[in-house]
Amino acid sequence: MVRIKVLMDNGIIQVTISSPDGIVTGIQYNGIDNLLEVEDEEVHRGYWDLVWSKTGSTGTTGTFDVFKGTSFKVVVETEDQVEVSFTRTWDISLEGDVVPLNLDKRFIMLRNSPGFYSYAVFEHLEEWPPFNLPQVRIVFKLRKDKFHYMAVADNRQRFMPLPEDRLLDRGQPLATPEAVLLVNPVEPEFKGEVDDKYQYSSENKDLKVHGWISLNPPVGFWQITPSSEFRSGGPIKQNLTSHVGPYCLAMFLSAHYAGEDLVLKLNPGEPWKKVFGPVFLYLNSVSSEDNAFSLWEDAKDQMLRETQNWPYSFPASEDFPKPDQRGKVCGRLEVQDRYVSYEPIPANGAYIGMAPLGDVGSWQRECKGYQFWTRADEDGNFTIDKIRTGEYNICAWVPGFIGDYKYDVVVNITEGCDISLGDLIYEPLRNGPTLWEIGIPDRTAAEFYIPDPDPKYINKLYVNHPDRYRQYGLWERYADLYPDGDLVFTVGISDYKNDWFFAQVNRKREDGTYQGTTWQIKFLLRDVDHTGTYTLRLALATAHLAELQVRVNDPKSDPPLFTTGEIGHDNTIARHGIHGLYRLYNIDVAGVELVEGENIIFLTQAMNTDPLQGIMYDYIRLECPPTTSS
Repeated sequence: MVRIKVLMDNGIIQVTISSPDGIVTGIQYNGIDNLLEVEDEEVHRGYWDLVWSKTGSTGTTGTFDVFKGTSFKVVVETEDQVEVSFTRTWDISLEGDVVPLNLDKRFIMLRNSPGFYSYAVFEHLEEWPPFNLPQVRIVFKLRKDKFHYMAVADNRQRFMPLPEDRLLDRGQPLATPEAVLLVNPVEPEFKGEVDDKYQYSSENKDLKVHGWISLNPPVGFWQITPSSEFRSGGPIKQNLTSHVGPYCLAMFLSAHYAGEDLVLKLNPGEPWKKVFGPVFLYLNSVSSEDNAFSLWEDAKDQMLRETQNWPYSFPASEDFPKPDQRGKVCGRLEVQDRYVSYEPIPANGAYIGMAPLGDVGSWQRECKGYQFWTRADEDGNFTIDKIRTGEYNICAWVPGFIGDYKYDVVVNITEGCDISLGDLIYEPLRNGPTLWEIGIPDRTAAEFYIPDPDPKYINKLYVNHPDRYRQYGLWERYADLYPDGDLVFTVGISDYKNDWFFAQVNRKREDGTYQGTTWQIKFLLRDVDHTGTYTLRLALATAHLAELQVRVNDPKSDPPLFTTGEIGHDNTIARHGIHGLYRLYNIDVAGVELVEGENIIFLTQAMNTDPLQGIMYDYIRLECPPTTSS
């Protein structure tokens, strides 16, 4: 096959792409002949990749494919725009060797634009074999001699180590392959720090711009994602951003912080098509190194311009609907909890979305279709616009209240529609008044006690930082804080901000094995309704290879009052997160199980083969029976 180079040049930026492969091999800008890593092979510089596996496979791994085109085409070539396409077409002769998808990678350059766009169309025909798809992304590997400063958010940016610092002669591997202690880095300032790409993850709702700055010359390279409609898992699904390499990623589909629940699995006879992107690769520069850090502010401004221009009018694919081919929905959401207020409460700050049809809460595991999310204002009003045509569920969850809301009518979006839903009412699960509660129902464990890291395992960025949970090795601190026994929380005396450890993890024994832990919640009851049923609400922020067992007043009762069974592959603890998939359990506690005086609820995390197993709680509440006078 004859391979040529495709050159896109608008006088500001020059992008070189291999043909028909569709690999970005060079980006020339502001006097730098190539922003991409020239020491790497061309195929490792700027590329789309995916991970796939055969139907019936389990887990989140599979065959890694930097997929290359076999055909090249100029789709648009005018004075104002160039769009090129690199396609790979599947047929039955490729079965078992290549993922059964038609793949179309697109690149767009506009006049007077300091950057370029990329998107891809994935298509699976119903007669083709089914398969699993754990990951889809774009990767750019920048020059390590130029790009040393990384920015992910206003308060998450820093100079970064070199990739050599992670090698065995300079770095010490830690509990996971991604975590390395820098013991002899090229630049001594990084000595004693931990580097781990997961420390720089972000939630989809916040993952709009990130990238790198070169100081000599002062140039910025930024990945801008103007919409999350094509990402899986909803607004608080976490994804990788940028990390040591220097790498800059655009993540579209991943199982990070969720596990196999977010592996896309096509069924036999199921057709599927999805457009990932476009995303914008934006370049900027200033004349003086003294102003180099202003490139981040400029990148944020550009991100706002891109989001305001979404959906773009210029992509040529008929599979990407233009602004006038989309619809709009508005309404007002209120919460009706009779034990909080007699009147409906405005769903202030609610997350409200349009998601593919499914069960209540299924949006957080959904990865085949498109999702559209917004936040309600203080009065519960919301507007969701720029929605692709199709049938959707209205989904929501409200900070301060447990559970998920789903509108019981399917909403059909047509081109140009403007649908007013009026007032919607969410009635969160509730049987009786609150006896006591621990935490805040917000789907994270961020309000609980997060310890200082072991001084041996510091990332300087997160010292005195709001995201202190991103430090490495915090799971090991539990045994330091509770050396002789497990956590005991006394209602009315203990404070969850200081006395409830953020993760229930295993304890390491002296012989190197691990022991499950049992936490206690102690509470007093003056009166007990022995004929009624109390309700224990357990909302989990994440779980990883865990089993939560609940017992009341008898730590050895067998079987326990309740068990989750083995749950979770979120891996949140290892990846320095504070939440993964949300799980809510509602447990009936017969009044005869309780006594007047002191009662104890025992929470046992029973899986004990790994230091990274465990759970994080979001919120716990005990409710009286509905007729009680307590």
